[in-house]
Amino acid sequence: MSSIFSKIVQGEIPCHKIAEDDQFLAFLDVMPLVEGHTLVIPKQEIDYIFDLDPEVLADLMKFAQRIAPAIKKAIPCKRIGVAVIGLEVPHAHVHLVPLNRMLDINFSQEKLKLSQESLAKTAEHIRSFI
Repeated sequence: MSSIFSKIVQGEIPCHKIAEDDQFLAFLDVMPLVEGHTLVIPKQEIDYIFDLDPEVLADLMKFAQRIAPAIKKAIPCKRIGVAVIGLEVPHAHVHLVPLNRMLDINFSQEKLKLSQESLAKTAEHIRSFI
């Protein structure tokens, strides 16, 4: 079944793209925990991250590793946290979350409601460091 992420990959739903290659896509979460919260996904439609081929899983993390330093340069933070929850969208994905405190990566907290303009500016700023 096609997920919202598959529709983003296919261009049916717009996103605030951070980076892309032939296998992976990184884009801003539109309901972020904090500014700069980025999702990294394989373009291949696989529901569960541990169902990815080991090489694809490793490459997904390598792709995320390229994105994290750009987020850290663009968004003042102590670290970039990494989370895999896997319940909210049936498409394998990794969350990259700028962290200044543990609560920044608490998925039960209320999400930010940022304007499309704000998200676009944040994406552009992060891209400038890639």
